[in-house]
Amino acid sequence: MLPYGRQSIDESDILAVTEALRSDWLTTGPMVDKFEEAISLVAGGSQAVAVTSGTAALHTAYVAAGVQAGDEVVTTPLTFVATAATAAIAGAKIVFADVEASTGNLSIEAARCLITDRTRAITAVDYAGLPVDAEAFTRLAHEHGALFIEDAAHSVGSILNGSPVGEIADLTTFSFFPTKNLTTGEGGAVVSPDGRLATRARNFKGQGLVRDSNALRYPEEGPWHQEVHEFGINYRLPDILCALGLSQIGKLEQFKRRRQQIHNLYNEAFATNDELVIPGVMDEASPAWHLYPLRVPAERRRVIFDELRSRGFGVQVNYIPVYWHPVFEDLGYRRGMCPNAEAYYRQEISLPLFPGLTDGQVHQVIENVLDVVAS
Repeated sequence: MLPYGRQSIDESDILAVTEALRSDWLTTGPMVDKFEEAISLVAGGSQAVAVTSGTAALHTAYVAAGVQAGDEVVTTPLTFVATAATAAIAGAKIVFADVEASTGNLSIEAARCLITDRTRAITAVDYAGLPVDAEAFTRLAHEHGALFIEDAAHSVGSILNGSPVGEIADLTTFSFFPTKNLTTGEGGAVVSPDGRLATRARNFKGQGLVRDSNALRYPEEGPWHQEVHEFGINYRLPDILCALGLSQIGKLEQFKRRRQQIHNLYNEAFATNDELVIPGVMDEASPAWHLYPLRVPAERRRVIFDELRSRGFGVQVNYIPVYWHPVFEDLGYRRGMCPNAEAYYRQEISLPLFPGLTDGQVHQVIENVLDVVAS
């Protein structure tokens, strides 16, 4: 089965992990600092905090933003459930706004219409790797006393209007799951240009422990002393995984180029087919494509999906609208709230897209997709 996504690991990655295993550090050590510095460079200089997963990154970002019971978070339903679930766990009411019909990204106008005096954050997802307009969303959030959180699980390495993802939003979250643009196995990061927010994120992911003598309430206790001023969780990413991530970052531009090449081949093959809709793009965007979300006739999507799977192509669907999940249904959310997102979901199939795909494999995907759609 040719999967829709997979990790790209070579001998240099294996060597990096092996060297880390031979060092004195397995968990929080020098590789964490180096990895965070490298992520900071990718994110335009924003401070980076490595955590254990993209979900942990979202949870940490919401806590850093001060999201709590009684607050509202405006976000997209066209995403993995964690984007909303972690805000709900932090105590917020989730307010779903519709997406742009072309790109699948959160519509800024739809979000604008749903902001209230209880809105603590607006969270937009860079769907498939195409970055949202972080500058416009940040400005909108600040106009209403809220923060903008960019869920960039798909888009590490993407650029819009010359600004790398992570440079502008109040808080940006990355995922380093194996199918993503670079991997640490499991892992993620929170980045922020605001030192105060970055510090809150760092404290939360480290169980809230404060060691800085200038910040301690009882500094005279002794050199061993540490304090918890606010509750936190152990979301620390270990040295051995950061070693892998650091090696992977060195290949990020190479990965990005190959993903774009594959994306272009798909576009060229499908753009003139009246039954297919290729992914929308934004001017001045340089995406690090995570997905190739092809849209097919909704009434035939299941048949097309099943036939491609039977032929050995591990296509996927991204994503079930978040409020369709029973956990949100049980809270009173109903289908039909976001028609663009639901229409996008009913048509979407993610085709194989990862740097290790050969041109020959890409053409096999193309030939089979066109054959199945035509049949």
